[in-house]
Amino acid sequence: MTTTVPETGTRPVHKSSPVRARGPRRTGRIKRIGLPYLLLLPALILELLVHLVPMVIGIVMSFKELTQFYIRDWGTAPWSGIDNYKLSVDFNGPVGESLLHSFFVTVGFTLLSVGLCWAIGTTAAIYLQDTFRGRGLLRAVFLIPYALPVYAAVITWAFMFQHDNGLVNHVLHDQLHLTDQPSFWLIGDNSFYALLTVSVWKGWPFAFLIVMAGLQNIPRELYEAAALDGAGMW
Repeated sequence: MTTTVPETGTRPVHKSSPVRARGPRRTGRIKRIGLPYLLLLPALILELLVHLVPMVIGIVMSFKELTQFYIRDWGTAPWSGIDNYKLSVDFNGPVGESLLHSFFVTVGFTLLSVGLCWAIGTTAAIYLQDTFRGRGLLRAVFLIPYALPVYAAVITWAFMFQHDNGLVNHVLHDQLHLTDQPSFWLIGDNSFYALLTVSVWKGWPFAFLIVMAGLQNIPRELYEAAALDGAGMW
């Protein structure tokens, strides 16, 4: 005696079907997540080659006894260990004294440059918050140093700081008579002030943009409430 199973019209469910469907979905998700990193990989490798390789070479060179005989082929220079570092940290010697002087000059230059950039940029951003005729033109003029290419700015300022026919000496010595003789701005102690001037001139528009963008996000009602409470400019 045989029995027949009635057909219900439904297909049998295979337990392996969800696994098959989940596999391509997971692979596509991995591809979507990994694609941005894959596109950034060439730039990352290039950055490592540009920055990391010279840094490693510089560290290796610091442990070698480099002289004028080995400077062109530093790989053949004898190994000196940490003798170069001992010589540098000896602040009573000429090398250590020069290193300490360079450190203080670098710190002073950084503090003055960053401080002046943000002070000038903040002042200009606050001044241009009020609406007046010509504000858009003045903003465009303020951004000229930031938009100007670096090489063009360097060439222009180098010409202005020339000793014989530079614009700075022409104004300070020939017109205003503030100096006894034309100064050397590109060498000597005056080069610090020349570099500081160029650094501040080039950097303060960036601070101006950052502060101006932040001030524009402050509601006008806060200024009006502060004015009603008796707040002044400061």
